[in-house]
Amino acid sequence: MRDFKKFEVWQLSHQLTLNIYKSTKDFPKEEIFGLTSQIRRSFASIGYNISEGSGRNSDKEFANFINIALGSSNEAENQLILSRDLNYITEIDYQNLLEDLTILKKKLVTLWNRLNGN
Repeated sequence: MRDFKKFEVWQLSHQLTLNIYKSTKDFPKEEIFGLTSQIRRSFASIGYNISEGSGRNSDKEFANFINIALGSSNEAENQLILSRDLNYITEIDYQNLLEDLTILKKKLVTLWNRLNGN
């Protein structure tokens, strides 16, 4: 059984989720059930899928969950853009979060390729 906490992609996703919670704490109150909730869930979903997939029996199954985590990372990026465009986060926060998310996405692709024997 794999220990998901040892995977760099999980560690990065966890830190990114913590950062998005901090960045969204001052979003408008009317967004609490809208964008605030959705962006937090998208970022958290990346780590959830890594951890769930790591408990699967085969590399093929794990790779499927990594693929889902990649989908969540694209959703999170879209919500990050929306947050910036609505001026809910600063440009500098946007750039920092996007840079970290891009690094994570590249590492997820690398892991997915490795699990698929590519």
